Amino acid sequence: MFNNVDAYLLFNPSNRFYFTKFDASNGCVILTKSAKIFLTDFRYIDAANKALVGWNVIQIGGNYLGVVIEELKKLGVKNIGIEENTLSVDMFNRIEAAIKDGGAKMKLVPSFAHIASVRAIKTEDEIGKMAAAQIIAQKAYGKVSSNIKVGMTEREVAAELLYEMQMQGASGASFDIIVAFGENSALPHHKTGERRLEKNDIILIDMGAKLNGYCSDMTRTFSIGDVSSKLKEIHALVLEAQNMCLKNIRAGMTGHEADIIAREYFKANGYEKEFGHSLGHGIGIDVHESTRVAATSQDILKPNMVITVEPGLYIDGVGGVRIEDMIVIQEEGVALNLTNMDKGL
Repeated sequence: MFNNVDAYLLFNPSNRFYFTKFDASNGCVILTKSAKIFLTDFRYIDAANKALVGWNVIQIGGNYLGVVIEELKKLGVKNIGIEENTLSVDMFNRIEAAIKDGGAKMKLVPSFAHIASVRAIKTEDEIGKMAAAQIIAQKAYGKVSSNIKVGMTEREVAAELLYEMQMQGASGASFDIIVAFGENSALPHHKTGERRLEKNDIILIDMGAKLNGYCSDMTRTFSIGDVSSKLKEIHALVLEAQNMCLKNIRAGMTGHEADIIAREYFKANGYEKEFGHSLGHGIGIDVHESTRVAATSQDILKPNMVITVEPGLYIDGVGGVRIEDMIVIQEEGVALNLTNMDKGL
């Protein structure tokens, strides 16, 4: 356990799924060195009992925090590790009230960072699931991108991408698919809308599939016509910056040291201000997880972390380019790239 924590009390759906591999919209997990308890309501109790071998599965109802505190008392828990980054103020107050009402002497200990650091190191099984999700995304991208036509809307393209991923077995998209035509590509997190594709527009697609609870993430920028010389220039710069990162990111680097590879290259080529977001992020059950790969990040890259590498340049009124791959940090040498999709303009 961490920081004198006797038990972790987990409400966050992704953390619950990580430790149980059971997907439910309601419930909580209690973890100690010797106990594994899953509490959920009537809707999931039968399925949980069948799926969670070796767990103590408890049905909860109205005053379920009282049940939680009683279980913690039975275990002799004094320090409870909580997910302070995602726990609401209301839930925090309710837990403290339940502790008081139960006559218990327990302390709530912030533990989100430790839980995130455990999740950041992926098992081979997790990496395999993410690789499979990425293959689905690539197949969908390949099919849909080759059929994009002038006059289609961004929303139509996004809908086809989602349909193709689900037809291949994905439970859905990892996040809301971004399809940006023309000047909309200058908005890094553009909200896919009704903009219709025009001849010689640049097209940016940021997408991922979710499969068996795990995410993929990929961005490609291309055109079915002939884009401006400025967009050709920044596409070449983004591609080179990403290639430099893929060749040089290593275990032991900080997120800052990885990010600065692309940032300094853009600065040297006169595009310091046009790269306004971080180089990448951890990914797994959630599309955005620890570790941060950013200019201010001192997170250490460790073997079996999965991160994205997504440099981009954006020019208001003209357009933008982002190219994103998903990589696995290796014990030695260059990272393993889980993305295998053409990056040409």
